[in-house]
Amino acid sequence: MATIGMDKLYYAKITEDEGGGETYSPPVKLAKAIKADLSVELVEATLYADDGAAYVIKDFKSGKLSLGVDDIGSTAATDLTGGVVDENGLLISVSENEGSPVAVGFRALKPDVRYRYFWLYRVKFGVPSTNLQTKGDSITFQTPTIEGTVMRRNRADGNGKHPWKAEVTEGDAGVSSTTITEWYESVYEPVYSHPTPPETVTVTLDPQGGEVTPTSIMVTVGEAFGTLPTPTFESNTFDGWFTEAADGLEVTASTVVDGTVTTLYARWTPQS
Repeated sequence: MATIGMDKLYYAKITEDEGGGETYSPPVKLAKAIKADLSVELVEATLYADDGAAYVIKDFKSGKLSLGVDDIGSTAATDLTGGVVDENGLLISVSENEGSPVAVGFRALKPDVRYRYFWLYRVKFGVPSTNLQTKGDSITFQTPTIEGTVMRRNRADGNGKHPWKAEVTEGDAGVSSTTITEWYESVYEPVYSHPTPPETVTVTLDPQGGEVTPTSIMVTVGEAFGTLPTPTFESNTFDGWFTEAADGLEVTASTVVDGTVTTLYARWTPQS
């Protein structure tokens, strides 16, 4: 993925429940972004069979995010690195500082002049590095760099998985414009559609004086009844299954289940 610039760098604080599941605060701007470098480490396992690799698994393990920014204010430094502000308004960093994980969002400009948007769901930063240089004959800008470890999210998504990154390019097929315009209003939550499980109905089989096995069947609404058991009744001929004891409609293997019929009645003709 080639990009030629990035901006709109935001972060969202994380509140964890007892099981470590994340709830994200509304995103706030971190700083003016200069560059971002993201590297990913995978864990790999290979199953060998018949003298060859039969199956290879490559799963996300962690990542490293390096952000070059114009300046990190005291509020962001407190949230990201665990620093504290004293009574005189000074940012104090001590060896015991440990920042809390946050979500990080930004966008990058692609060569086709479209933006690609990102959310990293769980990033833990260290203390920013600072480069200082005496003034020489030319002006050189020295900007802070902050590095963090990218981790998968503890809370599972709608598919039972643990995402670590969400990304989208504006204008891509199937992408709503609302998704883009609301990207920084909240940390994006994956949305999945799951098919509604078919509705089933238990139908009782009333042999009306005869015998039948089984005495009930499970059928699916919208599908055909399928093969129905044949009851027996000495000295009687079985005429079929019906929706009512005396009248009603005949039900055959091809009859579609509508969910309203819960009992089928055997119909008999006495043998002469």
